[in-house]
Amino acid sequence: MTLENTVANPYVRMTNLADARLGALAIACTDDFFADMNRMLQHHDPVWKEGVYDDNGKWMDGWESRRKRGPGHDHCTVRLALPGRIRGLNVDTRFFTGNYAPSVSVMACRVEEGDPKESTQWHEILSSQGLQGDSQHIYKVEDDSIYSHVRLNIYPDGGVARLRVYGEVIKDWQQLDGQTIDLAAMENGGRALLCSDEHFGRMENLLAPGRGINMGDGWETARRREPGFDWVIIALGVPGEVSEIEVDTAHFKGNFPDSCSIQGAYVEGGSDEQMAAQSLYWSEILPSQKLQMDHIHHFSEELIPVGPITHVRLNIFPDGGVSRLRIRGKAVV
Repeated sequence: MTLENTVANPYVRMTNLADARLGALAIACTDDFFADMNRMLQHHDPVWKEGVYDDNGKWMDGWESRRKRGPGHDHCTVRLALPGRIRGLNVDTRFFTGNYAPSVSVMACRVEEGDPKESTQWHEILSSQGLQGDSQHIYKVEDDSIYSHVRLNIYPDGGVARLRVYGEVIKDWQQLDGQTIDLAAMENGGRALLCSDEHFGRMENLLAPGRGINMGDGWETARRREPGFDWVIIALGVPGEVSEIEVDTAHFKGNFPDSCSIQGAYVEGGSDEQMAAQSLYWSEILPSQKLQMDHIHHFSEELIPVGPITHVRLNIFPDGGVSRLRIRGKAVV
């Protein structure tokens, strides 16, 4: 379990709109002399590299400006990967101790095309907050506006390891009417809610873009030493009718599941935490299928029609690792 999952973060299962994997990009900053601004958007937890220096000083995993010797403060503008409603923020200063930013505020704007201009109107979504070194800082955002960009202000200078912008993906689903899409993809608002175990790899990786880059870029459970099987519950980004499922075991060779099955349901109401109990009674949409190592498995003729669904549960027998899960179909809105 990673550090981010152990802090009191009620937003960690929401989509990180500032995830570099999805295309988020730091487009401008006042200064990133010590550490490149785009490191702040990497999806993996920050790391410490003992004794590693570059031409400008100690290598740090995050964004770090030089020491300010005049008035003003530093700031960084981020183009979100996806427009959305922002519900929470995580300003993470892990491994920044004598060089962290003492305080921050966050502003946001919506630009229909391109990036902000001087005339763009910004709105404060987080007032100035004091920070601690080597810590994660979770903030609630109470604003129903849709935003495309955020600006992180640090006072007066220093470093931030990660900026997470948790929210709800907003798309015009009517424009995709009739098109087959990945209903579970991160970029379409799909979310991994609950799982039996994620000892070696996070469940959210199942929904990430592209194929897994290595065995760590997937969902992997610990070795099961008792009866039963492992499972993960996914909330689709939009209700839909499933026509094809893809289970990819890329890089998993001596540790891929023996087989898998998938259940689904149209869920109305209830909290994410209640889904585990509800899922026991969901309809089977993919009966048990044998899996192979390091292989993309396509299933279409094997699927059992159940109509529109909002959630799926992937069961793996008895344990192991899966790199990606694709639930393709047409949105029903």
